[in-house]
Amino acid sequence: MSREQKVAVVEAYLDCFATKDLSKVSFAEDVTFEGPRMPKLTGRATILGFLTQILPVVRGIQLKQHIVEGDYVATVFDMETVNGVDHVFDRIHIVNGQIKAIHAFYYPEQPPEGQT
Repeated sequence: MSREQKVAVVEAYLDCFATKDLSKVSFAEDVTFEGPRMPKLTGRATILGFLTQILPVVRGIQLKQHIVEGDYVATVFDMETVNGVDHVFDRIHIVNGQIKAIHAFYYPEQPPEGQT
């Protein structure tokens, strides 16, 4: 796959946060998702269920950068949620045009000192 094709697979995934439509996301049947403060999730149905639960709290994303190396796309973006902004780094493994694994790293934006 070309760099552009890999980025297109990742951007279809990212678009689901804005459109709330998971139908264009291409997950492998045995896809995994890892993130902080949660157990590792495995399987297409499990990941779709997880995303269905979190999509309502996401207001939008602001893409910062894609870095492509081999079968991996590292994507940096800000995710605006009902609870504030999370700064996100996703390492996404693409195999045969499908997302095989997502390893998410994120931290919430901190309010300026003196504000809570």
